[in-house]
Amino acid sequence: MIQLVGRRLLATIPTLFGVLVVAFLLLNVVPGDPVAEMVGERADSATIARLRAELHLDDPLPIQFGHYVWGVVRGDLGRSYITQRPVLGDLTERFPKTLQLAGAAMLLAATCGITLGVIAAIRPGGIVDRFSMMIAYLGVSFPVYWVGLLLILLFAVTLRWLPPSGYGGLAFLVLPALTLGTRSIAFLARMTRGAMLEVLPVDFVRTARAKGLPERRVIGRHALRNALLPIITVLGLDVGNYLTGSILTETIFSWPGVGRYVLLAIEKRDLPAVQGSILFLSVIFVLVNLLADVLYAKADPRVAYD
Repeated sequence: MIQLVGRRLLATIPTLFGVLVVAFLLLNVVPGDPVAEMVGERADSATIARLRAELHLDDPLPIQFGHYVWGVVRGDLGRSYITQRPVLGDLTERFPKTLQLAGAAMLLAATCGITLGVIAAIRPGGIVDRFSMMIAYLGVSFPVYWVGLLLILLFAVTLRWLPPSGYGGLAFLVLPALTLGTRSIAFLARMTRGAMLEVLPVDFVRTARAKGLPERRVIGRHALRNALLPIITVLGLDVGNYLTGSILTETIFSWPGVGRYVLLAIEKRDLPAVQGSILFLSVIFVLVNLLADVLYAKADPRVAYD
């Protein structure tokens, strides 16, 4: 396993370098002047020129890229133009809040999605099966921002059960976690149902039933365990999407996480903040996929590490 992890970590270096190059080039060819966003329209030309020189924005692109890469190698993602703080400090301050939201969404999606998929596979064609598939189709079809606004309208505005936005206790977490996890519930329900339908007719499941084992144990220990590989794949991708794709959810609910930080940085053309966020989230996504690969072998011993 150590060799597997080592090889995968080495293989991520070219990937992350490619992400760094693409992000740097795309952001530097986008129209707009970050210095103008910092100082406003009334600043004089001398102040703008001085700031551009201090931020190395007047240097050729290769020199700017060299400065940035050297900073990344030293663990310095630059200083935000807007907050005037190190980007890495801003990200480490906001990432736990994004992780909290992603963890709640993943727990909700895994519990509801896998449960719906297993129940639907036990009695295919029944009421529960049709209901779970209807939920799956609706979850896949509805966009995230629409689900979030609908939940705010229902539970915050009409029923007044939950706060519409902000960061605080458990009540503030329910609506954004449900919004972020809705699509995953749908995918997990469909994936679990399909995997379970392939496993349930297999000989070892019939043998377990013939031995007189309780049906709950047959389903949970024998059938579901052997259907976990595609479920782990979906969970691994979803966790990465929770952490890297929560921009809309965090914006709708004013959640002070990394996603909202990235959106504000894009609006203000805060280049160091956007570049650092992209690189930071890419590292997280790579690590999550590495963890999913390790869990494959734990879930199914037939998967070899080499």
